[in-house]
Amino acid sequence: MLTAVTFLIILVILVLIHEFGHFIAAKKNGVLVEEFGFGFPPRIFGKKIGETLYSINLIPLGGFVKLYGEEYHEGKKKTPAKNDIPSHRAFVNKTPLQKTIIITAGVVMNFFLGWVLLSILFTQGVPAPAGVMVSTIQENTPAAEAGLEVGDMLISIANKDKTVTIRSTEDLIQSTKTFADLETILLVNRAGEDIKVSITPRSNPPKGEGSLGVVIEQKIEMVRHPWYSAPYYGFIESVTMIKTIGIEVLKIPAQLITKQSTDVQFTGPIGIAKVIGEARKFGITALMQITAILSLNLAVINILPFPALDGGRQVFIFYEWITGKKTNQNLEHYLNLIGIIFLLVLSAVITIFDIQKYWG
Repeated sequence: MLTAVTFLIILVILVLIHEFGHFIAAKKNGVLVEEFGFGFPPRIFGKKIGETLYSINLIPLGGFVKLYGEEYHEGKKKTPAKNDIPSHRAFVNKTPLQKTIIITAGVVMNFFLGWVLLSILFTQGVPAPAGVMVSTIQENTPAAEAGLEVGDMLISIANKDKTVTIRSTEDLIQSTKTFADLETILLVNRAGEDIKVSITPRSNPPKGEGSLGVVIEQKIEMVRHPWYSAPYYGFIESVTMIKTIGIEVLKIPAQLITKQSTDVQFTGPIGIAKVIGEARKFGITALMQITAILSLNLAVINILPFPALDGGRQVFIFYEWITGKKTNQNLEHYLNLIGIIFLLVLSAVITIFDIQKYWG
């Protein structure tokens, strides 16, 4: 029960901060905001304050800001209740720059939330990778032939002009994939002395051995920064996370086409709730960290150029900006409709997989 409440609180924070971005940007650019809703219809409760209806809806899987004139026909065929609304308050009648500010404001707010949370965490101290140590060496493997020893700290791996610093197990795994079947120079620290060894990672190692034939241990250190420098490091970490998430997501189509395994794991509300439940056991710091990661993920997903997402709508705005012509309203409407249906079906499929994964 406590996990469900925690999940709902985090969901509310993520949704409201995203939609508040659209809301405040629309207000600042003179667009009439008809409704600010949490969840999706049917509506449970609504209260009109000023010119905006604030609502709580039955399906708590997101939220929305309803702008007057989001669709072209709204500016042409006014209902009697909207006869007094001036045309300049319609979203479709704003400049491409104003539309861009409104559409991307949600993503910006998600990035801002992640940045703020990570900055706060840096003042408290967060665990960070501090190197990789060899804990076991398997027989008849590249590691054994190269003379690696238990206790060696792996510093970097290089091939010709490319050198990869090894701070985490992920650094080692990715670099050995990149340098598979190539002779490399592995820099290790052994009892305080730096040693270079020649080693060739395998592209198809026996099951359970890995490309080098070692079992590795991730070393962790607590990273803490004073309050005045924490925002800088929080920003750098946020950008790094955004970049990593974006690269992995953009690799998915090619990996699916070539039938390669993907490093990205999809999960829906149930999977996210399970992760939040695990984080809750470690206290508020872990919950803040998972909220920051979810917010940055939401920023990346929403900016993708896919119909119904913010990035998909931005594509139409760029078209208008470049050509000076309005997009075909029917095309935009149906593409967004298809996008919404696809996302709902994808969400349902992922939820089914999550149920099977956790409860068989």
